Amino acid sequence: MFRLRSIRCLWCLAAMLLPLAPARAASASYRYDTVHSQIVFSISHDGYSRPFGRLHIARGWLRFDPDDWSTAATELDIDVAGVDMGDADWNKAVCKPALLDCARYRYAHFTSSRVESVDDRHGVLHGQLTLRGVTLPLSLPFTFNRVGRTIYGLHTVAGFSANTSLDREAFGLTSNANSIGQLVSIWLELEAIRDEHAAATPKEQP
Repeated sequence: MFRLRSIRCLWCLAAMLLPLAPARAASASYRYDTVHSQIVFSISHDGYSRPFGRLHIARGWLRFDPDDWSTAATELDIDVAGVDMGDADWNKAVCKPALLDCARYRYAHFTSSRVESVDDRHGVLHGQLTLRGVTLPLSLPFTFNRVGRTIYGLHTVAGFSANTSLDREAFGLTSNANSIGQLVSIWLELEAIRDEHAAATPKEQP
């Protein structure tokens, strides 16, 4: 009899504590760390070499739950006018209307549509990229590196690595076809700082 009462008490205690049990983690909002996030690209120079250039994210947000990638989403602007080829004159040449046309199209814009999970660390981010006024679908294979607190505990950071390639002519960059390659290789190293207000922050329209 005593044993039966004990079992009943345990069940009652469990029922009382169940609502207090932690729920499954929901998607958290992040803002991109524009200092530690970088985009590097490479393209053939008349077949002699494949020089590298660098771009930076101007702003953007990320929604991500490490346990449920189906809820992930992101939106970001890339500062095309800040392109860095390692030489001031080369930067100006790349920004001319015949190529990136930076004066008219200051930012490239990416908006995600869905995330395809491959395993617990790898996936493919699908979305739309707008570059030089042209919007096309883009699939971006990526690696989820980790989520954790910074070394001094100031922020929670999510980190990702990704790579893809673009057909520049599809975005209207058809100039210098005899000396500039058609396919652009792109690598992204991204860090995002947890910020629950990130996705709601108004952004400047590109």
